[in-house]
Amino acid sequence: MVRTAQERISDLFALAEQEAVRGHHGLADRYVGLARRIGMRYNVRLPMEYRELYCRRCSVHWVEGRTVRTRLRSRRRVRTCLQCGWVRRAWVTGRGSSPSAPSAGRRPADQAELGLTAEAIPADSGTGGAGVDEGEEEE
Repeated sequence: MVRTAQERISDLFALAEQEAVRGHHGLADRYVGLARRIGMRYNVRLPMEYRELYCRRCSVHWVEGRTVRTRLRSRRRVRTCLQCGWVRRAWVTGRGSSPSAPSAGRRPADQAELGLTAEAIPADSGTGGAGVDEGEEEE
C-alpha cells in the first residue's frame, strides 16, 4: 500500500504541474490537496522536491510570481504565499560546508588556483612542511 501511495502522490504532483502550466490553477490546487491527504492517510512522507511546491497552510500549488513570492535575505530563501500570506523560510545551501571554512563560497576552480585542494597540499613527511615528496631524494 505504501508503494501505491507514493506512486499516486508522484502522479498527482505531475498532474498538478501540468495543470498549472495550462493555467488551471484550481485543478492544480485540488491535486496537491489530494496528494497531501493520501500522504497523511497512509503515513507516507512527501519527498523534499514536492514539499517545496505548495503552501503547507492552504495547499495552493506554488507558481513563481503568481501564487508565491520568493526573496533571498541573508542566506535564507523566504517564500510568501500570495493566497494566505504564510511565510516559509529555508536556508540557502551554499557551496562550502560552513561560513567559517576557508574554502566556503569558492568554486572548485578558485580552490585549485589558491592551492586549497587535497591533492595540492603536500603530506607532512617529517621535513617540517618543506614539501619533499617521498619518491624524490635530497641532494
